[in-house]
Amino acid sequence: MSKDRRTERLDDLLVVQGQQDWQARLATIRNAIRQATWFEDGSPEDTQLCQIIQAVRKDGDRALLEYTSRYDGVTMGADQIRVPRQALQDAHGLVESQILSAIRSAIANVRRYQSEIFIPSRIRHPGIRFTALQRVGICVPGASAPLASTVIMTAVPAQVAGVRQIAVVCPPRHHGDIHPMIMAVCWELGIEEVYRIGGAQAVAALAFGTETIRPVDKIVGPGNSWVQMAKRRVFGQVDIDSIAGPSEVVIIANDQANSTWVAADMLSQAEHAPGVAVLLTDSMSLARAVLEQLRSQLGGLSRADTTIDYLIKYGAIVVLEDLDQAVDVANDFAPEHLEIHCGDQTRDIASRITNAGAIFIGPYSPVAIGDYWAGPSHTLPTGQTARFFSPLSSNDFIKSLSLIEYDKSMLQQAADDIIRLALLEGLDAHAHSVQIRFKG
Repeated sequence: MSKDRRTERLDDLLVVQGQQDWQARLATIRNAIRQATWFEDGSPEDTQLCQIIQAVRKDGDRALLEYTSRYDGVTMGADQIRVPRQALQDAHGLVESQILSAIRSAIANVRRYQSEIFIPSRIRHPGIRFTALQRVGICVPGASAPLASTVIMTAVPAQVAGVRQIAVVCPPRHHGDIHPMIMAVCWELGIEEVYRIGGAQAVAALAFGTETIRPVDKIVGPGNSWVQMAKRRVFGQVDIDSIAGPSEVVIIANDQANSTWVAADMLSQAEHAPGVAVLLTDSMSLARAVLEQLRSQLGGLSRADTTIDYLIKYGAIVVLEDLDQAVDVANDFAPEHLEIHCGDQTRDIASRITNAGAIFIGPYSPVAIGDYWAGPSHTLPTGQTARFFSPLSSNDFIKSLSLIEYDKSMLQQAADDIIRLALLEGLDAHAHSVQIRFKG
């Protein structure tokens, strides 16, 4: 199909209230997101997933090596599962000075933000104690792009919380190894426990352990549907951050928005594999201008063909009656990223958003600044899970312990009521455990 014919398909993105069923279009996108994320219980994929997890539990490293050969096309021995310390250091030494400076600045921004929002630093109460998780596993994708930023956005919050042991897993998809930039960032952060494994088998190894990998307390990080469904399956054995699907952006914009910038931000999500990009507007003129900009800007993208496909499957430009309706639709969609380009109404619109992973306020706050720089983690809830999941933060790597200490007079004062409540439930031994302290 010629490029012109392919870009003509973008006309299908435009959905106008009163002319087309925009609700059906958004429902179709939501369904596509779910299909790209979830395996239905008992499906062939779910059955295979359970087999992988059970094989790793039973056979340990041997299963890891078999699945790495089968799915990643890399044959290695058990002594090659862990990346040597020297390889991490060597990768770090190859990083250009300007890139290393940018990495260090990003790390500093994330560390500062995560420290400022860290709950234990601000709460002092004799009835609670916060402790960091001892050991955390981080999944870093290694297929479509070397997501070195994922290491920063997951490991730094854990380090701020006080996690002492961090294990990184990443599939060996870069010439049979982990991408050197990912290894370099690990070294920069002082992470020396890095493994050349990915997929569901890596999640199982982190959850249950193998001869080479010790089990962790929590698994975080993005990945394809196999990774996410594996995290779901091992939840309870370990904690997880969330179940993440395709990357998403919803943009609320009015006629004060810059159509060129809005289109660029939609494309920045659609180029993911896959990515969701939805524009909600009350302006037909903006909608048409954005559509033309999408056509124009696609010509300069290296991933133009796949980006068009994902725009058509996971994208929409929806013209609604007013911005109030756009707010309602956005809150119902509960996107991972929500941008607001509404001129002097921008902050008011932002204050009315209740469901989103991260809100990007104003025309100079593209999603990219959250992906790499601002400080909040870019590990965010997707697929409407922002209704109940939060962005990953330093507070996700701690747990609390309740502290209860009564003296004799305090217990005596409460004893009669405690006894009454225990007897009400038919638990006389509970009542007796209080009574016995005041006999004789």
